[in-house]
Amino acid sequence: MMLFKAKSGRGEAGLTLVELIVTVAILAILASAAIPLTRFTVKREKERELRYDLWQMRDAIDHYKDAADRNAFMTKVDSFNYPPDLQTLVDGVDVQGKKVRFLRRIPIDPMTGKDDWGMRAMQDDPNSDSWGGQNIFDVYSKSEGTALNGTKYNTW
Repeated sequence: MMLFKAKSGRGEAGLTLVELIVTVAILAILASAAIPLTRFTVKREKERELRYDLWQMRDAIDHYKDAADRNAFMTKVDSFNYPPDLQTLVDGVDVQGKKVRFLRRIPIDPMTGKDDWGMRAMQDDPNSDSWGGQNIFDVYSKSEGTALNGTKYNTW
């Protein structure tokens, strides 16, 4: 008893040219839709990293100021108890014989690829893009790029 009969004939094995063209066209459409999605995902991840880095530095600045306000260490009179620079947060300060660090390292700005951040002192204008050099009250990205939500990165 034979269940399957071998087919004979030329046109029944493999794909036709039309089937191959349709398959390639469908794959091209799917690939062209995936490329913008990938770019969007990469940009969103960089924005997430930028937000985290800014939060981390601002949190370190706040902890430094809180410790200075509690007189754990001495600061300059005109500093308003804010750190003089970002490197001080990394190097730390002596508190009762112990070295207290507020930041592990200065993060790399994911938008510029550098560890060069914009800074504002307590004495600077809130929207200033130049640092007075007295202390660090705030940090921002020096990137001129625009975020997915339409805002500029340097305003975050």
